[in-house]
Amino acid sequence: MSDAYKQAGVDIDAGNALVEAIKPLARSTARSGSDAGLGGFGALFDLRAAGYQDPLLVATTDGVGTKLKVAILANRHDTVGIDLVAMCVNDLVVQGAEPLLFLDYYATGKLDVTAGRAIVAGIAEGCRQAGCALVGGETAEMPGMYSDGDYDLAGFSVGAVERQHALTGSTVQAGDVVLGLASTGVHSNGYSLVRKLVEKSGLGYDSACPWDASKTLGEALLTPTRIYVKSTLAAVRAGTVRALAHITGGGLIENIPRVLPDGLGVALDAATWTLPPVFSWLMKTGGIAPYEMARTFNVGLGMVVVVPADKADEAARILREGGETVYTVGTVTALKDGDARVTVAGMDAAWAS
Repeated sequence: MSDAYKQAGVDIDAGNALVEAIKPLARSTARSGSDAGLGGFGALFDLRAAGYQDPLLVATTDGVGTKLKVAILANRHDTVGIDLVAMCVNDLVVQGAEPLLFLDYYATGKLDVTAGRAIVAGIAEGCRQAGCALVGGETAEMPGMYSDGDYDLAGFSVGAVERQHALTGSTVQAGDVVLGLASTGVHSNGYSLVRKLVEKSGLGYDSACPWDASKTLGEALLTPTRIYVKSTLAAVRAGTVRALAHITGGGLIENIPRVLPDGLGVALDAATWTLPPVFSWLMKTGGIAPYEMARTFNVGLGMVVVVPADKADEAARILREGGETVYTVGTVTALKDGDARVTVAGMDAAWAS
C-alpha cells in the first residue's frame, strides 16, 4: 500500500523521517505547562503549572505570505519559521498575553526532508525566543496542489493573560506618549510588492544587496521578523503600557487605530526614528510615495507602544533592557471631525533618499 501511495506522490517514509528529525527541535522548546513532545493526537497544556490563576486565553493564527517565495527562490529555508512564529506571537502580546504553545501547518507538493527540517528549526528558534512550546503540527504532502519546490506555512498560537491584566486599549488617553520599537526590516508583509520591485530592478536574489554589500539580496530580504514578546511583556507587567500595536499589513496608518478608543488618534514625527535602508531602496525603485509606504510597510517600527507620559521613561528603559531599540515617535491626540486617526509629519524630508 505504501508503495502505491508513494507512486501517487506521497512518501510516508519521508514524512516519518522528518518527524524524527524535528522531535529534538520541539523538545528544545519545553516550558512550564508543557513538555513539547510530538507524536500524540493532541497536546495538553497545564495552565496551573504555568502559574496562572484566572486566565483568559488568547488565540492567533497567521502565515508568512509571499516571503516564502523569496525563500524558495533563494533556496534558504532556515528563517521563515521564525517569521511564522513572530507573526502569531507578536499579535498575542498586543493583548498582554504570554505565548504558551504553538502549532504549525506545513504543506508542500513533494516533501523535502532537508528543507522541512530547516523550516521547523526556524519555528523552534522562534518559539524559544517567544518562550512558548512547539506542541505539534501537520505536514501535508499534496502532489498536484503545489508546483515543484513550493510550500506554504501557517501558524497557530495560544497565550494567556490574567483576567485583570488584559490589554484592551480602553485606558488610552490624549497626551499619552507613543514609543516605537525598531523593526529588523520588512518583516513578513508586503512581499508581493517587494518581489515586483526586485523584478523591476533587474536584480536576482543571488545578486549583491544594494544596501548591504555583505549579503545577497535574498539573504537581506529574508531577515526574520523581530519577536517582541519578552521585552514588551516586561513593560506590561511593570504597569507602564496602555496599548500595543503590531505593525503588519496596512503599516502604521492601518494598525495603530486598531488599539485606540473612538475619538483618539496619534500624531507621529517621521524624523524621530531611523528608516531602514531597505525601505529607501523600495521607495526609490518603485517611485512609491511616503504615505503609501506608511500604509503598506512598518517603515522601521515593528511594534508601537502607548504609555502614560509620566511612565514613558520607565517603559523605554525596560524595553531597552529587553534588547529593543526604542524611539519616542509621537503622542495620542483628541480628534476633531474629519481628522485622520494617524498622521505622520515630515515623511518627505525624513525619508528623502
